[in-house]
Amino acid sequence: MSLKETIRHWTEGPVGVIQLYRPDVYNALNRKMVDEVVEQLFVYDRDDTIRVIVLTGSDRAFAAGADIEEMANDDAVSLELLNQFAQWDRMAYVKKPVIGAVSGFVFGGGFELALNCDLLFASETVDFRFPEVNLAVMPGAGGTQRLTKAMGKTKALEYLWTGDTIPAKEALACGLVNRLIAPELVMEETMKFAKRLAEQPPLAVRLIKEAANKAVDQPLQEGMELERKNFYLLFSSLDQKEGMQAFLEKRKPRFTGK
Repeated sequence: MSLKETIRHWTEGPVGVIQLYRPDVYNALNRKMVDEVVEQLFVYDRDDTIRVIVLTGSDRAFAAGADIEEMANDDAVSLELLNQFAQWDRMAYVKKPVIGAVSGFVFGGGFELALNCDLLFASETVDFRFPEVNLAVMPGAGGTQRLTKAMGKTKALEYLWTGDTIPAKEALACGLVNRLIAPELVMEETMKFAKRLAEQPPLAVRLIKEAANKAVDQPLQEGMELERKNFYLLFSSLDQKEGMQAFLEKRKPRFTGK
């Protein structure tokens, strides 16, 4: 395990893990933490031995929002010059699957970070909320957009306007999370799934992620065009040959990511 200023990171076989680690402030996100998370995401994204990335926090808090002490004296000009969300935007370019394992407080910026993951495995006692309105501000790293796409406008506005907790069962029902898991089993179940996903052909997983992301943000025809191109592209991979040959020979395929 390696420790930076605000995160821990380690690998378990083909899975790279990033743990938010500011325990004294419930993993509140300061700019240093965002920088370190994003940089480690790209370290794993460039590492051919890593096939899946898991992002987690602690049992008590994934991340209890942004670091208000750091932001309290900011103004519009300083934020513009700082380009506050440039690092957040980079997360969209991570090619490998990112799975969030979240428990406890998932507030504000922590909720936005969780929504940047491709899949979310959550504790049954998870507390999702956007409390920014109570500070007379609003989400700025994609919260209004991603929550609305997931829940629809009317339900999203209810939670964005009130800062209330989104019930865990509602989060599951609307597709915000993939699994609700007993608190003591969240990381175990997430790692089990991550290792299963790591056995899938890496190129196909990568191009499926690209096509699915296009489906969220683009008209149907544009998404279909990308899907077709990626479908054709995979027929130039060694994994495609191996996968189909293994099927014909009734054996387990051995995917290499080539």
